[in-house]
Amino acid sequence: MTAALPVGIEEIEVAARRIAGRVLRTPLVFSSALSERCGVPVGLKLEHHQTTGSFKLRGASNAVLSLSHDERARGVVAASTGNHGRALAHAAKAEGSIATIYMSHLVPENKVSEIRRLGADVRIVGKSQDEAQEEVERLVAERGLVMVPPFDHPAVVAGQGTLGLEIVEQMPDVATVLVPLSGGGLAAGVAAAVKARKPTARVIGITMDRGAAMKASLEAGKPVLVEEYPSLADSLGGGIGLDNHVTFRMCRELLDEVVLLTEAEIAAGMRHAYAQEREVVEGAGAVGIAAILAGQIEIDGPIAVIISGRNIDMGLHQRVMNGEDDPFRKEAAA
Repeated sequence: MTAALPVGIEEIEVAARRIAGRVLRTPLVFSSALSERCGVPVGLKLEHHQTTGSFKLRGASNAVLSLSHDERARGVVAASTGNHGRALAHAAKAEGSIATIYMSHLVPENKVSEIRRLGADVRIVGKSQDEAQEEVERLVAERGLVMVPPFDHPAVVAGQGTLGLEIVEQMPDVATVLVPLSGGGLAAGVAAAVKARKPTARVIGITMDRGAAMKASLEAGKPVLVEEYPSLADSLGGGIGLDNHVTFRMCRELLDEVVLLTEAEIAAGMRHAYAQEREVVEGAGAVGIAAILAGQIEIDGPIAVIISGRNIDMGLHQRVMNGEDDPFRKEAAA
């Protein structure tokens, strides 16, 4: 008998009730252009319309609300590639707590400044998410702050899973769900919710081919380290943690497939979102669209695409809209 997964539909349903009123129930709209291309309905789950500009507010809110009064008073801390830090800063402030956010030098300045604006204590260290995480663990040991990881935490995964509940409610005939994949918090939570409510649906993780930690770990059969590179999908960067307790196992058990994308394909997804859907989307948020445009998705029924975030530097967005496919080519090759 297979042991129960760390997060199931019961925990996700509790999370949905807990965060109700604190996060938006985002719209799911149908894309005429993508539906015509695929020959089936393609729905876009506009999670980039979320209060802090990404899905991360769901997991951060559920995690903070799960803490005791004493834990909130001590303060919360996390490593982040940007969106989790922004969400945790917002969620902590709403509950009278203070967030300390560690980020690497690869995190775009627009994300750093927004987290500072929300009142968090921001610290920039190292050149990777893993190096930032080492500093988080040091602060937890020295000052007793409560760590709220960006993905490998049951309450975070359960919060992200509420997005999956909404997809099935808004698109009952969904056959395939395309979800951005990084550390696996979103993918694990969404897959757990979708497969509990609609067992026949496929859930496919989409990520970049430049330092895809979960993909490499799944292929190795265990969490592994990968080198982190600059990417248009910067929110998908970082490792999954060698001592991963939650998301590796859930992604291994629940994801039907993982698709890798080039920078040019991600750029094409961003341009489609802007030109055809009239949406400003960061690279990580556009990977589902990009996978469809690249012909990497087997079509067997209605498709739901999670548009996960919008927090992109607008100068970079303009460069991509003007035709630049890989602004980080030289940095990645160095």
